[in-house]
Amino acid sequence: MDNIRLFLIMALTYTGYLLWQAWQQDYAAPVPPAQEIQQSAAQTGEKAKVDQAVPQVPDVAAIDGATPQTPTLKSADQAADSSKIVTVTTDTLKVSIDTRGGSIVETLLLKYPVSIKQPDVKYRLMSRSPEDFFIAQNGLLGGENVEAPNHEAVFSVAQNAYSLAQGKDELVVDLLWTGSNGVKVTKRYHFYRGSHKVDLENIVENGSSTPWQVREYRQLQRGEPVKKNRKGMMSRAFVGGVSWDPEDKYQKYDFDDLKAGKLNKEVTGGWIAMIQHYFLAAEIPPKTEPRHFYSKGLANGHYVIGEYTPAVSVAPGSRHAFQGSIYMGPKDQDTLASIAEGLELVVDYGWLTLLAKPMYQILSWINSVVGNWGWTIIIFTILIKAVFFKLSEASYRSMAKMRNLTPRIQALKDRYGDDKQRMQQAMMEIYKKEKINPLGGCLPMLIQMPFFIALYWVLMESVELRQAPWILWIKDLSIMDPYYVLPVIMGVSMFIQQKLNPAPPDPMQAKLMMALPFVFTVMFAFFPSGLVLYWVMNNILSIAQQWVITKRMEEQAKAA
Repeated sequence: MDNIRLFLIMALTYTGYLLWQAWQQDYAAPVPPAQEIQQSAAQTGEKAKVDQAVPQVPDVAAIDGATPQTPTLKSADQAADSSKIVTVTTDTLKVSIDTRGGSIVETLLLKYPVSIKQPDVKYRLMSRSPEDFFIAQNGLLGGENVEAPNHEAVFSVAQNAYSLAQGKDELVVDLLWTGSNGVKVTKRYHFYRGSHKVDLENIVENGSSTPWQVREYRQLQRGEPVKKNRKGMMSRAFVGGVSWDPEDKYQKYDFDDLKAGKLNKEVTGGWIAMIQHYFLAAEIPPKTEPRHFYSKGLANGHYVIGEYTPAVSVAPGSRHAFQGSIYMGPKDQDTLASIAEGLELVVDYGWLTLLAKPMYQILSWINSVVGNWGWTIIIFTILIKAVFFKLSEASYRSMAKMRNLTPRIQALKDRYGDDKQRMQQAMMEIYKKEKINPLGGCLPMLIQMPFFIALYWVLMESVELRQAPWILWIKDLSIMDPYYVLPVIMGVSMFIQQKLNPAPPDPMQAKLMMALPFVFTVMFAFFPSGLVLYWVMNNILSIAQQWVITKRMEEQAKAA
């Protein structure tokens, strides 16, 4: 098999796949609005109605019974008639809480600007705007004819704005609800300095004369994000729901999966989340308490992933606190790992996780020393080249030998003309005589390919590279080079590499090979500049190594 032909097929196939993937992300038809799914409710002596606001029996494990209808509020203004917005500001978060249900309806990440050109405009992770709807709801569900505050109930609050005081590490915000039966519920949010994790308690105090049966639910609701023009064709990652539990580990649910209710199980020691590129919101129950995880599509086109507790009976004169946390922030792997088991897996490297995670750890260590992600990528590239030095050397030696045989191969072509079978036989005889493996130049590349792809996902998924500068014009390694300097250098370096390789005997192959630098330059123009920087550095090192080996082989051939 022709070494050049194999490499050409690999390169074109990989290029085509990436371009197709980018086209699908940018231009494929969007998923149609979800229609609400109706499912049969489980029964415990009496059947609960599907999609009712409060289940008839509190201990019925029915997904729809635990997922009350969502108020059709399209903006904060529309909610103002029956509720108000409470703002909570810490050093990391600015959160808007609607007193209707105590839902978190907007979250600004104060340490993450939307772009380097707008440092004062903070990234909005959660919002109630129709084009980017994403909120966190919670509430309590009682049994038949039992009054309980779900996420439509209106709470009272002492003030409209809270701020974490200087010198304080915690801020507590209480929202109060009192039922006509004497039951009191305090929704207590705990905010912490330097943290994107918020603890939430729903504290029930039964002031009535009878036991009060209730369960708590928490859920994340979002619409499918509107596709927007963004810099970088390959800048999008998975957007949707995820869950983790000790049995099934990490599971992803796209919007069709959420709509179909594919998440439906009993769990102890897990969590649920809605994720997107670089950021997420996660509901994290106490590790030792059982929960039922569920998902659902709503009639308004929104999607829900949530969890609810078993029913709890609160005796007269006693209290019970439902506890849990919500994380709203970046995909910082070290932080996430410290919050909950498996939470760091939201940084999804796919099937190459075993390679990608050590790469990330090495990159993080290098960056802790040099303090610049651009130089970190360059140093890491040098390390990768050192690890594969011997493999690359074998590849370049094979290519150099093939290059020395180019005049003899051309002579065979002139002799046999269009008789490709006889020409292939003659070429194989030459390879055998000269002890050349025609695949010798490609096999080392195939071995290295998984490492290159793994590094690609590390650079794509690492929030640390977001708005991380390198030098001069590169102010953000997570977006495309604004002046296309790195893609052009990459294309030139690829052209030089081709000149060092043996020329294909087939004129058509030669033309296609000459087109590859242009194709890759256009494609890489839309890649994050951090990834292009890696490929540029890799190409430069490869050219240096290949040039030295080729010169040595040519000198040896002349001396023979």
